[in-house]
Amino acid sequence: MAKGAAARAAARRQRDKWKSKRWYSIRAPRNPWAFKIIGETMAEEEEMLLGRHYEILQYELDGDFSKMNVKVQFRIHDVIGSDALTEYIGHELLKDHIRRQVRRDRGKIDDTVDLVTKDGYYIRVKPMMITRNKIKASQKQEIRSQARDLIIKFGATTTWVDMQKATLDGTLETQIREIASKIQPVRDVMIRRVQLIQSGVEVGDGPTLEEIISQEEEVKQAETVEEDSEGILETISDAVDDVVDEIKEAATEVAGELAIGSGTTAVDAAVEGTIEIAEEVVESVKEVAEAVKEEVSETISGDSDTDYESMTVAELKVLLKDAGKPVSGKKAELIERLKE
Repeated sequence: MAKGAAARAAARRQRDKWKSKRWYSIRAPRNPWAFKIIGETMAEEEEMLLGRHYEILQYELDGDFSKMNVKVQFRIHDVIGSDALTEYIGHELLKDHIRRQVRRDRGKIDDTVDLVTKDGYYIRVKPMMITRNKIKASQKQEIRSQARDLIIKFGATTTWVDMQKATLDGTLETQIREIASKIQPVRDVMIRRVQLIQSGVEVGDGPTLEEIISQEEEVKQAETVEEDSEGILETISDAVDDVVDEIKEAATEVAGELAIGSGTTAVDAAVEGTIEIAEEVVESVKEVAEAVKEEVSETISGDSDTDYESMTVAELKVLLKDAGKPVSGKKAELIERLKE
């Protein structure tokens, strides 16, 4: 066999690796993102996903346009079915954004702080302070020392999840700005990087993955029912229009045949009467269509009420949070707030 033919035969026998791969949904951590889907990835086996990193802009994660310059980093640590579960391992500011903040005649104070959170997570925080004017080395050292003490105390008294929130929403940056401004006016404070060095105690707050998946399925079912009801209404409306057109055409033909050479007003009156009847039929059918739509809507709302009653308080709070409504109160209050 020729060399070229042998190579082609070997290529045909080789297994296509792409066909053996399948898609997995990448989900953000349970707290505080409630297993939100943040992306997709492919793999042949589940074990190949473990340890894989995934990065996403905070704007895409939380919807805050002011966080376009923050890159949040996750790591896949478990796979359940077609869902790849991740853990937050830190975030980093884009280098272009940092370079834009540093200008001539401004002071720049960098630092690297290692700390252990209340629940045993060993993390590294890298703050950066930019002053309005050039400052002395002694002032830089004092600002650096004050910021370091604040970060270590803050981390030692909070959990890893609370530390994530404080570094991502600017709470920790605000506190550093307040103490640094007492020494020298500060233009900006940034937590330019956070790294998870070693994990600690796992926290089980928030809804489970099964609860999140069931909620997603309920939303899809509700959307499907709504689309079906709208399709039924459109079909009825189209049928009504067709019937009306046929009635008008038939009435016009009859009138034309009867009115040849007669010129009587009786024929005109008959035509007008026929058209009026057709219009009445249209209105009646439209009323029936609207009644059908209302019944479908009531059925949907009734199913929704039943679902709300069967859901847990944690699930109701997740729905309220997604809708931008308050999450405090008893279960009955949460259900009433969702129905509004």
